[in-house]
Amino acid sequence: MLKSPLLRLSTLALMISAGNAGAYELYADDDSHLNATLEAVFGIFHSQENYALSGRLSEGSSSWREGYIKYGLSFDQGLGGVGTAYGAANMLSSGTWGDGDAAGFTDGSERTTKFEDAYLGWRSADLFGALGSDGIDVSFGRQNIVVGDGFLIDGDALNLGNGLADGEFNRGGAYYLAARKAFDETAVLRIGGKEGWRSDLMWLKSNNRGQAMTEMYVGTLEHVAEAGTVGLTYVDTTDVDEQYASPIQLERDGMKTYSLRAAGNAGVKDLFLSGEYAKQDKPHTATEDAWYLEAGWTFSDAVWTPSASYRYSRFSEGYDTLFYGFSRGYGTWFQGEVAGNYAGPFNSNSRIQNVTLKVAPLENLSVGAMYFNFDTIDRNLGNTDGHEVDLYAEWHVNDHLTVMPLVGIYQADKSAENGGTQLGNNDQNVYAQVVFATGF
Repeated sequence: MLKSPLLRLSTLALMISAGNAGAYELYADDDSHLNATLEAVFGIFHSQENYALSGRLSEGSSSWREGYIKYGLSFDQGLGGVGTAYGAANMLSSGTWGDGDAAGFTDGSERTTKFEDAYLGWRSADLFGALGSDGIDVSFGRQNIVVGDGFLIDGDALNLGNGLADGEFNRGGAYYLAARKAFDETAVLRIGGKEGWRSDLMWLKSNNRGQAMTEMYVGTLEHVAEAGTVGLTYVDTTDVDEQYASPIQLERDGMKTYSLRAAGNAGVKDLFLSGEYAKQDKPHTATEDAWYLEAGWTFSDAVWTPSASYRYSRFSEGYDTLFYGFSRGYGTWFQGEVAGNYAGPFNSNSRIQNVTLKVAPLENLSVGAMYFNFDTIDRNLGNTDGHEVDLYAEWHVNDHLTVMPLVGIYQADKSAENGGTQLGNNDQNVYAQVVFATGF
């Protein structure tokens, strides 16, 4: 059977575009800035089919709505030639309405207001010239952390609701939108500027029951250049809360993950290359691994600036997806809007091929199409074979509003009764959503 969705599934951390992410300046002088932050996202969703992951749903369709508002203050303060202090404090109110999501992780009753960000930090400015501008950056508190392109860590963004274990894992709704992304406790040291050699040393502690409240140490070493970035990542997961852990999450205690990654254009303007290999040493079971290779090309001189890419990814049978997330847009690392969020395979026990095409008919409008093919490695653990096509648009209406409609057509090979996850049948599922995002 399929392994626990508490491990296998993370939620989409919605990409708020540069056009509508920002802050309203309350005060500024040569050394100080105080800003009010506001980010609001609302989505409307409908799935013609339901999925078996929560065990709560039956055959049929689901319609639901999700939303959140994030609001608070951020500041930075020059310290008279000895660097800059900075910090933020943000509240977040979230909810889900209607039937709840198509996998049953939420039931539409979720409403929560809690602190999201609460951190302080210090940047070195030009104190350490050999390390570049802000060559030392120290921060601690509650904050979002991303490593690389999110293949291993892209925030603590799993937002389960009341659909599991009588609400034991409820984080407040907005499952698809991934309203809450911050790790509860962090201590971060960043060494090096924006170019050349740099490194991160981090301690991260989750208070997310859906992630078994995992604690981990993370180290990175990167070289950043105009042609691309090459990096090493080390993750030592040292503790989980056994009360909330799935069997595979229990293996995190003492698990070590190593990865090698690279991304860039290799000096060719219209080329994009990316790849990562991750190996996991688990203390009591076999070694697991995952990897991907991706190549893309942008036709920068053509009308509408079309781009095309292909990616192949493979995740071994017992690979632990950790805290992967939505970093470079649709398809990373939620592969297929239906498969990646509701049906599976959730980046484990699978080989996945992806082709993406994108055009920009207007300066403020882009349109894309994605194809995914899912091939299960060990069907004794559950069969998530199938394919999906997603059509979407990103319309930046103005500096403060973005509208993102999407239609997904998902075809599962097997129903839940025959080893898959789709309840009652393996009919084609037509899935639709529209998301509105605004920020000031």
